[in-house]
Parts: sequence; structure tokens; C-alpha cells
Amino acid sequence: MFRTLLIANRGEIACRIARTARRLGISTVAVYSAADADALHVKAADRAILIGPAVSRDSYLNIPRIIEAARRSGADAIHPGYGFLSENPEFAESAAAAGIVFVGPPPSAMRAMGSKAAAKTLMEKTRVPLLPGYHGERQDPAFLADQANRIGFPLMIKAVSGGGGRGMRVVPHADEFAAALDAARREAASAFGDDRVLLERYLTHPRHIEVQIFADKYGNAVHLFERDCSVQRRHQKVIEEAPAPGLDDDHRSAMGQAAVAAARAVGYEGAGTVEFVANNDGFFFLEMNTRLQVEHPVTEMITGFDLVEWQLCVAAGEPLPVAQDAIRIGGHAIEVRIYAEDPERDFAPSIGRLALFRTPEPSTDVRIDTGFTTGDAVSVHYDAMLAKLICHGATRDQALRTLRRALAETDVVGVTSNLDLLGRIAAHPEFAAGGVDTGFIARHGDTLLAARPEPPIEVLAAAALCVLADEAKAAANVAASGADPFSPWHARDHWWLNAVLERDLPFLANGTPMPVTVQNDGPGWQLTARGSRISATATRAPDGRMDMVLDGVRERLSVMRVADSITVRRDGETWRLQLSDPMAAAAEEDDAGGRLVAPIPGQVTEVSAEPGMPVTRGQIMVVLEAMKTVFRLAAPADGVVATVSCQVGDSVVEGQLLVGFAEEDATQPPE
Repeated sequence: MFRTLLIANRGEIACRIARTARRLGISTVAVYSAADADALHVKAADRAILIGPAVSRDSYLNIPRIIEAARRSGADAIHPGYGFLSENPEFAESAAAAGIVFVGPPPSAMRAMGSKAAAKTLMEKTRVPLLPGYHGERQDPAFLADQANRIGFPLMIKAVSGGGGRGMRVVPHADEFAAALDAARREAASAFGDDRVLLERYLTHPRHIEVQIFADKYGNAVHLFERDCSVQRRHQKVIEEAPAPGLDDDHRSAMGQAAVAAARAVGYEGAGTVEFVANNDGFFFLEMNTRLQVEHPVTEMITGFDLVEWQLCVAAGEPLPVAQDAIRIGGHAIEVRIYAEDPERDFAPSIGRLALFRTPEPSTDVRIDTGFTTGDAVSVHYDAMLAKLICHGATRDQALRTLRRALAETDVVGVTSNLDLLGRIAAHPEFAAGGVDTGFIARHGDTLLAARPEPPIEVLAAAALCVLADEAKAAANVAASGADPFSPWHARDHWWLNAVLERDLPFLANGTPMPVTVQNDGPGWQLTARGSRISATATRAPDGRMDMVLDGVRERLSVMRVADSITVRRDGETWRLQLSDPMAAAAEEDDAGGRLVAPIPGQVTEVSAEPGMPVTRGQIMVVLEAMKTVFRLAAPADGVVATVSCQVGDSVVEGQLLVGFAEEDATQPPE
């Protein structure tokens, strides 16, 4: 076994690899960028080496710097994690040239499966089922249009070198093909430096099912059953579970055998995942990922095996620890990905500092893989995933109940997250029934992505009690530091001589005034909000939890205040209230019709606007990339471009002006 392992990655996967290495007695070395100096994965390792600035291409994607870090640390093995360089054959070859073991498949296997088109050609020869499509080398638009007509619509355009939903377009009708092809190619070229695409039939209600495989250098290959990854947004996975609900033993066996055949066809070694799309007509090969997957914990939960340990053992030259007949399914596991993103804004990533990040206590049935803790910054430079929450049960229903409870015990304050969406999915009857398809979130967007109604009185009361508790604590601190701690001037109990003081707390919810009137009532308060008056007391803990009693009804919920923003989490829903300042001038409203601003910090990758150019509403003006997400910013109305304040390659901040438009009448000729 290895003495020292360099982990060429960051975040939760680096922490997770370090955990297994430590258990095996292997010394660990982390690498980090300037933006990650205080990151959790740096603290989780025995040593850490700075490899460059925040930008990934100069740090986590810089092969020479990572190899040099391995040399400096004396590492005899490198684990690439997933993402970044994990499927880069040049990285594996560079490690080998430096005398360092690469914990992953041979470069030849990476190359064989790295191109979606080449992989499909190979699978065709291996008799693994494929969707009707085209995956050849000829790429001229007219030929591809002919192929599209042969395949039929709807169809999917995919980047040959793509992943993570980048360079993908669903084309419902033939007259939309040319525009979709152009957009997919531009995105693929920007993301992967390769604008080649393939075409395949698009199944309208497919399930996305993948099979975990493992192979060693002695010709042994096994599968560890399947995972259902059908709950997706923007072709990216949100929830995964194992085993796949409703999959019968015959299909499970056939998919497992096909996956093992795919691995054998390329002389595979180590961990890999063969992805299929399935419907009532059968299952069809999509691609093979030549690395560990984000969702591997659900496989570990149902089989009891540590897949990172298997990776290290196989890379060290050991045979697989068990044969196929010794691998069994034990119960059910569901994983949800907690992202710093705003589902109500088309899943736009959210950045900032985590004022509070609380997850449930780990147990035999609850696991949390994360690279963040309270106080950490969520950077614009990297993926928006905060954590993976994995829950296990003897049955799917039990695992789902555990998941719902665990989500309710999770708090994210400081950035917007998808926590509420995950809770709504877990509570949805169709998801509870199992076997959802990849269109589940879009199909139920009216309920899963619906804007919240006005906050209930319990939420308003919690926010008011939070403000009052903070004021009392601040007054107590001042009193304790003063010459006379018992001076009545320190009191903040709202008691007036011969008068009853009422005070309004001017909360805003999504810009709507939601005032709460508070009045001291001896040991508690009388609160008036939304036309109701209630008696209230509360005890607030330092960790943000509050025990609140309203008219004799007691409940515990999470309340956190950051400056004038109060976040309340109750019954799986998150409410954000703003304590407005009535003495401050009204904020200037954004003139959405007159300018285009950056919705998030990022890098400009395309600018099609030019001064004097007439535009129509919805016409794409600027393409912005941030946190592995592409934002296509469109003209908000018909008009004329007045100013362009950005160019390709610019790094912009949230709210920065990108394009200005002339007034509506600027397009009219003078009278």
C-alpha cells in the first residue's frame, strides 16, 4: 500500500478521500489555490501545498504544478478525485513519468471512453445497446442536418468531449436544429476546446440509470449494481438513489452485464461508471465515466464497501477484494446534492460567506460529505455544491423518511441554497412512488419551483423575537461593561412609566412590507402581525435555534440574523426577511428596461451587442460563465443598444452594467 497520497482535488471529494486514506494509515497531501487557503480540505490533510491562484486553469488544472507538488511532498500516489483532471490521460501519463502511481484507469481507457462518439462506436462493436444516432467524424452543418432528419425528432445534440450538461441541446423540431447546433458548438468550444458534436434520439420520458463497475489488472471485473439519477436540472443530477426503484432483477442483471462488458472492452482498471438511459423499450448506453462519481456514496451505503479503499488497493496492484456473487444489496440509499444556487432564478449560483451551515449529526443511516463549514466563503471560481446528504434505510420508504427529517435539520444562511427544493421533491407524491424520469423537475415546476407565499404569522413572530433577543443581548453586554451594570438606562424591556409602548418592526418579505407591532407583556410580548395578535415568549440559543411559544403552542425552529437580514427556517421552508430602515432613503430601483447587468460575478465569454444595434426582446446580448454555469443574458425589451461596457474575457461583479439601451422612442425617426 502507498505511504503518501497526494489528493489532486478540492472540496468534499478531497475530504472524503483523506478520510479513507487516514483509516488505512496513509499520509495525505492536499493541494490548494489561493482562494482555498482556509478551505476544509486543506485542514483535513496532513500537509497542504499551494499550487496557484484562484483560477482553475492556473491551479487545479495545472498539471506541472500538481506533479511538482507531488514530488516535493514525496507522494508515491495521486488520487484525482472527480472533475478537474480526473479523466485527463495526459495527467495520468505525467504522473507515471514522474514515478508516481495514478489512482485511476489506464490512459488508454480514458481516451477510449473520453470521447462520447468514440465510446459509442466501441460499444456498438461490443453489442451494448445504443440509441439511434450519429457519432461520426463528419461535422459540416448540412450533413448533420441530414443525419438529424434520418434519426427523427426530438433529438439531442451533445458535445463529443462534453460533460455536466455543457454543450447539450434538446431539439424538438427540425426548424430549430440549425440554431441549436450553433449554440451547442459555441458552448462546447468554450468549455472543452472542442466543438464536435454527436446526435442521438431523445427519449421524452427517460430514466437515467448508471452502473458502478470495478476492475483490476488481473482481468477481474464486477458491477456493484445501479443508481437512478433521473432527478435533474439543466441535465445535471440533483438526487441519486440505489438501487433504482422498480427495476426488476432481469433488467438489473442485463444492465450490470452490459456495464462489465463495456469495461472489459477497453481493458479497464479501477472504478468507473457506465451510464444508460432507459424507458419501457429497454436501456441504451450513454457514456462511461472513467473515474469515481459524485454519487458513489449511495452505492457504498447499500453494499457496505468503501470504493475509495478499493481504488487505492487496485492501484497498488492488489486484486479485487470480492467476486460478483459476494456483492449484495442491503437496503436503500438516497443522496441529495445541496447547492449554493437559487432555483427561483433558474438555478443561478449564489456566492458569499456561510453565516451558518448546519447539517444533521452523522449516524449509521445519515452521512454528510462536505468541504464547507460555517464561516467559509463560497467562491465564484468553483462548483456550487456545498454538500451531499446521504440517507439509508432498510426500505426506500424508510430512507425517504430519514431524508425528509435530515433536510429539515439542515440550515444554510449567507447564500441562497436549493434546500427547500430538495425538501419539496422528497415530499412529492410522484417521487415517493418511485421511478421518476428526467423531466420530473420541469414537469412539476409550478409546485417545486413556485415562489413562496407571504410568510405565516409564526415566521414573522420568530423574526421579531430574534430582533428583540439580539437587542436585549446587546444591551446586556453594554451594561456588563459599564460602571453601573444595574443602571435603568441599560434596560431594553420597552417599559414606560404610565404608558404602554408599542413599536413597529418594519420587515420586508420579497419587497412587500410585513410590519410586526411589539408590546412588552411582563415576561413576554404581545405581537400583532397580519391582523392577528398573539402572546409570545422565546428562548434563543447561540447556534441559531429558537424555542418559541405562541399562544401556548411551543415549537423549535432556526432563526439567524446577519446585519438586517433575518433567515427563518420552519417546516422545511426558508424565509428571508429584511428589516428595513425607515430613516434611509428608498433604494433606487433597477431600470430593467434600460440596461443589462451581471446577475452574478463571472467571466464574459461572448458579446454580440454593438452600439447602435437594433435588438428585439429576448435577443442574446452577452454570455457569462460562473461556477460551471452558463448565463445567456438577453435584451429585456425591443430597442437600440446604446453602450457596451464589457468584452470577452472580462471578469465582472454582480450588478455590474454590461449593456445599456436607448429609450424606447430612440428608435423612432424625428418628426
